[in-house]
Amino acid sequence: MVGIKEDHLLDATGLYCPEPVMMLHNKVREIDIGDVLLVLATDPSTQRDIPKFCAFLGHELVEQINESEKEIFSYYIRKGS
Repeated sequence: MVGIKEDHLLDATGLYCPEPVMMLHNKVREIDIGDVLLVLATDPSTQRDIPKFCAFLGHELVEQINESEKEIFSYYIRKGS
């Protein structure tokens, strides 16, 4: 996480599948190529869904952080072309 600066934030905390990924899909459309988006989520299924979303659509999952004590999952995603 050190040195990663997000350009945009998507707070999907409190939402359950499929809403976080649907919101991510919409947000990625709004940002520029190369921008970094920080996604915050509480749904454990995002640990599987967001990496697959990135791989399938050609975005870079820069870092994935699981803060189990806070039950928050953080994803730094760089938009691909």
